[in-house]
Amino acid sequence: MTNVVSALTARTQLGQILERTIQKNERFVVDRRGQPVAVIMSLKDYIDTTAPAPQWLTEIQSASKRRGTDRLTMRQIDNGIAEVRRERRGKTSKPSKQ
Repeated sequence: MTNVVSALTARTQLGQILERTIQKNERFVVDRRGQPVAVIMSLKDYIDTTAPAPQWLTEIQSASKRRGTDRLTMRQIDNGIAEVRRERRGKTSKPSKQ
C-alpha cells in the first residue's frame, strides 16, 4: 500500500514512517508542493522490487528451510566443511610405506 505524505510530515514523523515501512511493509510517496519527489520503502521491499532473487536461488532457499539447514550458524557450517575435508583426506591419502 502506498501512502502520500507531505515533505513536512515526512520530516516531522520520519521515525513513525520508518517503523511502518519496516513492520507493515508500507510505502510512502513524499510530495513537495503537490509534486511527488521521493519514495520511502523498506530495504527488503526495495531489493525485492529492483533485483528479485532468481528462481534457482529461491528453490535452494525453500529446500534449505524444509531441511532446517537455514538455521545453521557459521560455526556449524565451518565444522561441517572441516569434517568433510578430513574424511576426503583420509580416503584419498596413499598408504604409508614402512
